[in-house]
Amino acid sequence: MRSAKSSPKNPPEQVCLPWHAPGLVAGVDEAGRGPLAGPVVAAAVILDDLHPIAGLADSKKLTLARREKLYDEIRAKALCCCIAEASVEEIDRLNILQATLLAMQRAVAGLRLKPAQVLVDGNRLPRLDVPAEAIVKGDAKVAAISAASILAKVHRDRWCAQIDAEFPHYGFAGHKGYGTATHMAALREHGACIHHRRSFAPVAQCL
Repeated sequence: MRSAKSSPKNPPEQVCLPWHAPGLVAGVDEAGRGPLAGPVVAAAVILDDLHPIAGLADSKKLTLARREKLYDEIRAKALCCCIAEASVEEIDRLNILQATLLAMQRAVAGLRLKPAQVLVDGNRLPRLDVPAEAIVKGDAKVAAISAASILAKVHRDRWCAQIDAEFPHYGFAGHKGYGTATHMAALREHGACIHHRRSFAPVAQCL
């Protein structure tokens, strides 16, 4: 597997190895495994080689403004893409790993075009009916996975901003659901809201 660091001069490439089946390749990534609240989000993206997108990289290494711009560009230029979620209820019932794999499965199933190969960030694969490969740090190596990471993160960050308006005392717009000192203090003072993951120990301890 070729490995490349993301930079303007050395962007992530679409990986294609000799044993990969010819045809469309989808990249898959998730956002929101670690936070104490909200759904886990997954995205699947099939890029268009005829309409390349400059500046794709691991979403965590991009500025907010750059992620937002790339989000719109990916939605406009990709052959197809899909964003899917697994709910808080599913996270609490299944566990976060299984819920993440479920969201990924839904994202791939929601693609308008069926890929011949799916490349997933990380070391675990969802159950799919097409060949798939897990790539550790794939969001920095494979352009389609980078694109998926951007869609998933922007979608979840927007969810946090919407929920912040409904539950302003938790500060979701700032910490994005992660267990920061501010978030933990709000949990201790106000208890958990309907969006908190009760199976996560920091939330359970505050109930």
